Amino acid sequence: MNAQMIRVSTAPLPAAGDAWLVERPLLERLQAGDEEACERLVREHGGRLLAIARRYLRQEEDARDAVQEGFAAAFRSVGRFQGTSSISTWLHRIVINCCLMKLRSGRRRPETSIEELLPRFDETGHRVLDAAELPEPAEAAIEREETRRRVRTAIARLPERYRAVLLLRDIEEVSTADAARMLKLTPNAVKIRLHRARQALRTLLLEKSLA
Repeated sequence: MNAQMIRVSTAPLPAAGDAWLVERPLLERLQAGDEEACERLVREHGGRLLAIARRYLRQEEDARDAVQEGFAAAFRSVGRFQGTSSISTWLHRIVINCCLMKLRSGRRRPETSIEELLPRFDETGHRVLDAAELPEPAEAAIEREETRRRVRTAIARLPERYRAVLLLRDIEEVSTADAARMLKLTPNAVKIRLHRARQALRTLLLEKSLA
């Protein structure tokens, strides 16, 4: 498998009610070791999984490696997959785990401090940037593509350990207990990191809005 195999599919997705009928034959072929089925899996899911990996890993090479490692892990374990979730969800979780393992293995590198991204207060105890200064209500802004782009850019600026927690809890909607298990942290540590990550993200978005 190589990086060129990872590309976005243009094939239409099945309707939700037909998903199992479509996936069951594919799963049976994967479990039988059908090479064409394996190639189809990479072709149809590689692009989306690479986009997910890029959220967690700053380096393109690391993101592609995580996706390839995820597919390799999926092919090794497909015989134990019972189809209790969609193949897409199953692959999604495997690739996220590969990304988190890469983050843990890369912790030897210096990491940016989150302190400078946390809320700042003046000598009177008032916050320097106030949410009321946002130019429009969040409900209206969230629908704008520019706002979504700013959010993605701001998340990418967070230190890795905080970015991973924020992505798992707020984007992937993983429970605190599951996030703790995946990150090898205590649930309380996850809650603390998530709170600090949200504060830092809010500061980044406010700074951008007032720039």
